[in-house]
Amino acid sequence: MLSFDPKNQTVRENYKLLIGTVIPRPIAFVTSVAEDGTINGAPFSFFNVASSHPPMLSVAVQRTNGVQKDTARNILAKKEFVIHVVDGTNVEKINETAATLPPDESEVEKENFTLVPSDEISVPGIKEAKVRFECVLETCVPLREGERISSDFIIGRVVKFHVDKEIYDAQSGRINEKKLGAVSRLAGTNYAHIGDVFSLQRPK
Repeated sequence: MLSFDPKNQTVRENYKLLIGTVIPRPIAFVTSVAEDGTINGAPFSFFNVASSHPPMLSVAVQRTNGVQKDTARNILAKKEFVIHVVDGTNVEKINETAATLPPDESEVEKENFTLVPSDEISVPGIKEAKVRFECVLETCVPLREGERISSDFIIGRVVKFHVDKEIYDAQSGRINEKKLGAVSRLAGTNYAHIGDVFSLQRPK
């Protein structure tokens, strides 16, 4: 067994260990609206469920050299955003939105996504996702490296679920994971589909 002290490693070396071992990671495509009305869209794989009661989701938005990204800045200003689940039908176009654009240019428009209005918030979502969550900002925790903020850890409260009827089993209330076809993030340029599924009974 190899052991690594993060204090003796570079930021990049620690990053590689984290993204290579904490796998698979779900991918969130987040839409937000800038002060000038520009609709921003960006993917994030530091994403997960934070709570089911009330329903909350978390997204960690890494900063670059301490500079806050458009997504985090928009969410903190407007207090609203939409999270979409990335799947095999939209992953390639969503990957293109990771390119760096000026704040007044829309990744959503550049990739020709179809905007759909939200029910409870003013930020729109995209039609090309089978699942989207309308969220309001619950809290944002600034994560620090020394004195400098390195990441904005955002927790959003889900105020409306939107689920494609083709992936939803109304009788059980469950999502069909095969029909959803969610894509996960691995390390480097690698992604993965859901593989073999197995069941284990939880101990009573």
